Amino acid sequence: MAPAKSGNEISEASPLVRIRSLLPGLARAEQRVAKVVLDNPQVVAHRSITEVAEAAGTSETTVTRFCKAIGVGGYPELRIALAADTARTAARIDRDLGSDIAPTDDLSQVVGKVAFADARAVEETAEQLDIATLNAVVDAVAGAGRVDVYGVGASAFVAADLQQKLHRIGRVSFAWSDTHIMLTSAAVLSEGDVAFGISHTGATADTVEALRVARERGATTVALTNFPRSPISEVADHVLTTAARETTFRSGAMASRIAQLTVIDCLFIGVAQKHLDSARNALESTYEAVGGHRLGPRPDGRRKARETGK
Repeated sequence: MAPAKSGNEISEASPLVRIRSLLPGLARAEQRVAKVVLDNPQVVAHRSITEVAEAAGTSETTVTRFCKAIGVGGYPELRIALAADTARTAARIDRDLGSDIAPTDDLSQVVGKVAFADARAVEETAEQLDIATLNAVVDAVAGAGRVDVYGVGASAFVAADLQQKLHRIGRVSFAWSDTHIMLTSAAVLSEGDVAFGISHTGATADTVEALRVARERGATTVALTNFPRSPISEVADHVLTTAARETTFRSGAMASRIAQLTVIDCLFIGVAQKHLDSARNALESTYEAVGGHRLGPRPDGRRKARETGK
């Protein structure tokens, strides 16, 4: 398992991001408190603990337990964190853009809300990403003999993106989305290999099982999920987290993809930096290999390599 964040690291992340990521693991009464906070963070920042408890249909003790569960000392600290967070974002957040997509929204409103949600997913993912954990994953992938990436559904597309990026800089990597192939892949991994599982919910049985088998074989296991206390974290040596919001028309399959790709891009650059010369050569070679299938000059203005065999 990846080391827990320190108090300072936790306090730097948005409280709303933490609440959303920890929501599935909270007790039912604490989830009601979370919903009150997530629905109206600006209002809660100015409410008493009694008012919040009444709004959530629970007790003040439960509100205090909720605060501790999300990593703040108590309700006064939560109010301060919410006030600071709303003040930080007030200048750039349009309430209409930040709201859920309604069935009556026209396409102009839909475009604005989708763009806003995607931008916030990237920003909030970057804000809460544990750099120490990312460094450990970069080291593991950069030094791996083989990297197998697992993901099903929308996560399979992200898995394929990571595999393609690693392949282009000469790292041996495979992406699997079929359950049987994932398991047979995991069964032949060993120490020095990396198994990388991608699951927005962290509860995708196929991906969790593949990571478990890979870990039993001695491979280093990595999970990329939106929920750090989900089942996939129990079989991962390192857990990378995203901060994707969900709305009525934007399920996890949509919102998570943007956030996951942000983490994948950061990981790829980190690995490329570890093998800078060979990565540059590999990128140039792969670019030239497909150059004959592009029309016009290269985007960078350089001439294409001379065609051979004619």
